[in-house]
Amino acid sequence: MFNIVSYIIFLSISSYVIIDVGRRCYHEGKAYLKYLLHDEGLCLTINRILLGCYYLVNLGFIAINLTIWNKISSLEEMITITATRVGSIILILSMLHYMNIFILYFLRNKLTLK
Repeated sequence: MFNIVSYIIFLSISSYVIIDVGRRCYHEGKAYLKYLLHDEGLCLTINRILLGCYYLVNLGFIAINLTIWNKISSLEEMITITATRVGSIILILSMLHYMNIFILYFLRNKLTLK
């Protein structure tokens, strides 16, 4: 019983976070990519590819995360495991976000169309 409740809580929170962060990064990333590339068509294409990859990575991580859960036997254990899993998704999202920003920033000279 605790596992099912934990799965529902985990999927609800992580789905909201992933969709909200993806939408925000997609909309705000347009300006950042336009600043780096100076080509609106290329910016939209790269932004869509990044969004698709973002969703695929997160869906894969959630699927793997759900398969490795052990049986939960108490309310305290359910809260701890669910919080740990949601926290790990948030940390991975933030690391991927900053890694994308730095990679695009350092490659901007190669990507900039002159």
